[in-house]
Amino acid sequence: MSGRVVVVGVGNPLRGDDGIGPAAVETLRGRVPDGTVLAVSDGEPARLLDLWRDADTVIVVEALRTHPARPGELHTLTSAEAAGHARATASTHSFGLGECLALAEALDRLPPRLVVHAVEVADVGLGEGLSDVVRSALPELTDRVAASVRRACEHGHGL
Repeated sequence: MSGRVVVVGVGNPLRGDDGIGPAAVETLRGRVPDGTVLAVSDGEPARLLDLWRDADTVIVVEALRTHPARPGELHTLTSAEAAGHARATASTHSFGLGECLALAEALDRLPPRLVVHAVEVADVGLGEGLSDVVRSALPELTDRVAASVRRACEHGHGL
């Protein structure tokens, strides 16, 4: 195992709160150990699979929708939990993370360890900028992701 850690901020900053993943990645710069790969993705499955190729630990940061909605609430999901969420409730993207994980499993391209840090969103309409409630969750979200990265690096792989 390489010990390679990849953090992927999934989302679109031009869709309001859907930009939380990319915003978290930007906030992480300088806060994680050297060698940690920080990347942004629009959530397209082939690009995600390429980003986490040869990684021992993948940390995905993204927006989440649940019913009933609790904007600003943070969630940490295992790959199994993320894969179990239905597209309509879990991801803000047309092809959700659950479907991407199913594809990765079918292609035998799941990373050995994957965790998802997500924040429930208030607004994913067109327009830049996070809502106040989601912006206020960004510091704790970033702290949680940074802690996951540190644990993975300390253990050579584990979250």
